[in-house]
Formats: sequence, structure tokens, C-alpha cells
Amino acid sequence: MYAIIINAVAVIAGSAIGALARKGIREKYITVLNTAMGLAALVLGVNVAMANMQESDYPVLFIICLAVGGLLGTMLRLDQHMERATKKVSGGSNLAEGITTGVLLCCVGTLSMMGPVLSALYGDNTYLMTAATLNLVTMIAIASTYGFGTALTALAVFVWQSMFYGIAHISAAFISDELIAEVSVVGGVLIAAAGLGVLNIKDCKTINLLPALGMPILFFLLKNLFAG
Repeated sequence: MYAIIINAVAVIAGSAIGALARKGIREKYITVLNTAMGLAALVLGVNVAMANMQESDYPVLFIICLAVGGLLGTMLRLDQHMERATKKVSGGSNLAEGITTGVLLCCVGTLSMMGPVLSALYGDNTYLMTAATLNLVTMIAIASTYGFGTALTALAVFVWQSMFYGIAHISAAFISDELIAEVSVVGGVLIAAAGLGVLNIKDCKTINLLPALGMPILFFLLKNLFAG
């Protein structure tokens, strides 16, 4: 469990370093970093989605997850709640976009999902420590554009990894390669959508789509329930 805490601390540390670096960077360079981050998120998201789609046994599941998750997020008005909350922290900047991008980049992927499982079952923290290193670097880049407020991403990372850690303790068989693949497909699409938003190409309201990440978990939970 301590490795999950280290992941959260790495996010905060990366945000602090990036925010400090941001103070010495001119606006035109911040714009360039923003563009680079958007392009990276777009390419990474497409790659993650396509790579895991090859492993998917349910090729249309991600569409259903995005639709249901998007409807749920819109009904809950997640974007409005997030904007109100971040305005108090950032004084009106687009911090919500930065936090969303950070959450997706730090939570989606084998390291962040299988890491807690291996830690819970075998005490192996290799994946989690690797994830912490990547999270540190990722948040330095994000915070250099959006500021220290992106440290709030640490809360999402802690909850996300703790959830997989807890599920592994309760039922290790539930977390399968199938589940990881389906969550990664949805996550890849959301990362690409976040990239489009950062590049100001299309505001996909990615915050409202975040519940889609939980839909594959719900699907497999119901599948196992009725199968049993």
C-alpha cells in the first residue's frame, strides 16, 4: 500500500516542480509546451486504444461505455462542478483541463491498474514504483502549463489505485486481462479526447466522460454475477 502513497506523492512533487519551472518560462514557451502536451496526449491515446482493441473480445463495449458514462457525467454536471471547484483554486484558469489530462495520463494503463494488483497479491511493487516515476515526469510537464493546482490529480490517482488494490484483495480472479484491455481502450479514447481539448481543436467535455472508465468494471461485475 505504501507504493500507492508514493504514487500520489510523486504527482504532488511533479506538480510542484512543474509549477516552479513555469514561473521562469515566458508565455510563448508555455504555449509551445501546451501544444506539445496536446499532441503527445492525442498520439498516446490513439496508440493505447488501438493496441488494446486488438485484445478486446467485446469490440463495441467501449462505445457503450463512452455513451453511458458520458450521459451519467452530463447528468451529474461534472464539468460544471469541476470548473467551479478549480476556479477557487486557480482564479479562473483552465485548471480543470489540466487535472483531467493528468488523471487520464496517470490512471490509464497497465502500470497503474496491474501495479496495485501485483502489490496486493504478491507484495511486488515494481509496476507501482515505475508508475510513480512516470507520474512524476508527466506531472512536471502538465504543471508547467497549468500550475500547481494539478496536484489535485494525486487524489484521483490514490483512489484509482486503491480501488484496484482493494478489489484484488477481495477477488483476484475478477481483475483479468480482459478487464484491463477494455478499461485501456476506453481510457485511450479519453486521453485522445483530452489531447483534442488541449490543442483547442474540439472541446469533448472529457470531464463528463470520466465515468466511462468505470463502465467496463461494472460490465464485468454484472457478467460474473450472472455467470455465477
